[in-house]
Amino acid sequence: MRERIAEGASVFRRRHTKGVLCALVGAALWGFSGACAQFLLANYDITPSFITAVRMLGAGALFLAVLVVRNRAQLRAMLGDRRTVGQLAVFGGVGLFLCQITYTIVIGYTNAGTATVLQTTGIAFVMLATCLFMRRLPRMREIVGLVAAVAATWLIATQGDPSALSLPLVGLIWGIANGLSVAFYIMYPKKLFARWGSFAVTGLGMLAGGVVATAVYFGGAAFGQPLALPALDAAGLLVFAAFIVIGTFAAFALYLHGVSVVGSVQGSLLGAVEPVSATVFSALWLATAFTGADLAGCALMIAMVFLVTTEDPAASQEAVLEERECADKRA
Repeated sequence: MRERIAEGASVFRRRHTKGVLCALVGAALWGFSGACAQFLLANYDITPSFITAVRMLGAGALFLAVLVVRNRAQLRAMLGDRRTVGQLAVFGGVGLFLCQITYTIVIGYTNAGTATVLQTTGIAFVMLATCLFMRRLPRMREIVGLVAAVAATWLIATQGDPSALSLPLVGLIWGIANGLSVAFYIMYPKKLFARWGSFAVTGLGMLAGGVVATAVYFGGAAFGQPLALPALDAAGLLVFAAFIVIGTFAAFALYLHGVSVVGSVQGSLLGAVEPVSATVFSALWLATAFTGADLAGCALMIAMVFLVTTEDPAASQEAVLEERECADKRA
């Protein structure tokens, strides 16, 4: 009996470690996507709404192509289930798309640093919702991890200067909406992940979100938004392709698979490494200089990752199982 328990704990530990690595790599690739977006916006006449539509639709098409080749029977089963189709539409059209578009809106009303700080409210929303559904208080590791993640993001995004935060009321409202959309797309698909797997759900959700983003882009013509295609040279096309394949397709596939393994709370905390990754990629690729605030933020984020991933395996397994049971009851 003891050997079986020890073997089960060992299997869970290996699976949990892989989930942590997937979430970290996926979040790091979001940082790469941020550097890609910065490059495109700085060097070409291109709009954020066009970038959002193309990246989501392109990544969704890649997911679909893989599913057609490798999991055609599963794809038919998913598309033949009306409830699943409706849930995928909500996940993609509400969760994934709103996460992208509200972040862009916040930047418009504030600035990129403020928007990044406000986006970390999603971690708090995930933690609050999980604790409410599971009827428990936040664990000390979760609280300390949240504080470290927010502090690190604030240091990196504002360089430690409070005056860099631009918080008009409308920007704050959209920032909270962005945090809620982040929490929603992390927590909503749990039941879908359990039934169909994270890859297929993420892929079809991304495709649904891409359709919505494209409709919104073309709908912008009614408000005077120019719809001319941007003129991209070879470098621009290469960066855009990397943006879609690496910064969107691979990033979301890895991150949401990690979340499906480690749970919403730990997954949302691990996702906070994005600004660290964006800072590193900007420094290495776009020649943005590291500062003392960047280094302090990176150190805090590394401490947070170490804190939330070194929990006792039994406690981690219990937390994940409890979260899945709560998801089953809500479904």
